[in-house]
Amino acid sequence: MALRAVDNYSSGMLKKTGFTKYNKGAALAAASATTAAFSLVNSQSSAKCEEETLHSPSYPWDHLGLLSSYDCAALRRGFQVYRQVCATCHSVERIHYRELVGVTHTTEELVEMASEVDVLDGPNDEGEMFERPGKLTDPLPSPYQNEEQGRMANGGALPPDLSLMVKARHAGQDYLFSILTGYMDPPAGKEMMPGLYYNPYFPGSAIAMPPPLQDDGVEYEDGTPATISQQARDVVQFLNWCAEPEADGRKKDALTYMVVLGITAVVTGYYKRFRWATLKTRAITYVK
Repeated sequence: MALRAVDNYSSGMLKKTGFTKYNKGAALAAASATTAAFSLVNSQSSAKCEEETLHSPSYPWDHLGLLSSYDCAALRRGFQVYRQVCATCHSVERIHYRELVGVTHTTEELVEMASEVDVLDGPNDEGEMFERPGKLTDPLPSPYQNEEQGRMANGGALPPDLSLMVKARHAGQDYLFSILTGYMDPPAGKEMMPGLYYNPYFPGSAIAMPPPLQDDGVEYEDGTPATISQQARDVVQFLNWCAEPEADGRKKDALTYMVVLGITAVVTGYYKRFRWATLKTRAITYVK
């Protein structure tokens, strides 16, 4: 009786084990099929998105040359476009007023510009926060006090900080210029959801940001015609400087290093030739 009970238990365990393996295999097969289906859907949607999105053309940017520097006049105009247009929604938190001295404005101009902004500081001796006029060491002001306020003002979407936007996007300068100048009416059959605008250079071709630039939207101090393309070119150069304010310094240092290395190579070659000339030109004869 004991042996029969053991046999029955063993056969039951074998059946249960086989059934469990079958269930696991079926579950794995179902999971694989589901994953494959999602991958197919995602690939199709990605392919459709890529078909609707244009790649940014390659534009000539003078400041990208090996021995080229930023155009300070363009940076000044770009900073003006940022202050009067982009700063209503976007911030440049990594740039301080003092870093703009000698680049876009003089020290006196930036001190006056910073003093127009009230900065929350503190605590004071009484432990309370207070407002004071801005100074050169302060960063450029953000349009919103916190992230939640920014999302509330933009329908749940937070406008990104533009400090490193040129580096954060593929073909940064070309992409930003194309986005700023690429707004147009949607093609026939393309339906846009309310609150979205057609821009073929933006992924999905639907962007929530309204066209920020308009012809004569700003009045340049130097009299440059403020067309959309001119404003876009100037503000993109300014944002490129924000992402790499040390670019001109690196180019100067690289040129200095190359000149020093060249002089060192010439002196080293001459010293080698002078030092070893008497040894390499002598004749040695062996006499038995």
